[in-house]
Amino acid sequence: MTPEAITAVPLTAEAFRPFGDVLEAAGTADMVINGGRCDRFHDRARLTFGSGRAGISIFRSEAVALPCRLDLMERHPIGSQAFLPMTDAPYLVVVAVDEGGRPGPLNAFLAASGQGVNYLAGTWHAPLLALVDGAAFAVVDRIGKGENLEEFALPHGVLIVSEAAENPA
Repeated sequence: MTPEAITAVPLTAEAFRPFGDVLEAAGTADMVINGGRCDRFHDRARLTFGSGRAGISIFRSEAVALPCRLDLMERHPIGSQAFLPMTDAPYLVVVAVDEGGRPGPLNAFLAASGQGVNYLAGTWHAPLLALVDGAAFAVVDRIGKGENLEEFALPHGVLIVSEAAENPA
């Protein structure tokens, strides 16, 4: 069976809001600090950690090439999970709302260099889909007791395509 195809569109805060937060230094800063040398974009993520604590991990990923086949979604029911790029490389973000314990319709976004994301607790999302080998991310998520990872295998997979003919990197 041919997988359904969805097109990755540019990541925007407005389009991504139902799933989480876009983390970027865009627009006017909330305040200027450090003697006027630093713009502060304050409190930009709806972070939750349940009864756990915040932890920071570093992920380094092999690249996927567009179009790519997606066979797995995951979610973190107890706490949020934020991905902050540490390398200058775009990546794919695929998300869905929950529909009775399984992912609803998928939404695909192309995150530009300088854009991070925070997935709200319970948001279905694809595993990390870097478009450049060795892309590194600081990941802020919940550390603590309890199962904070659920996976869902997509029975027929989904093909993720881009508006561009090839990888943007």
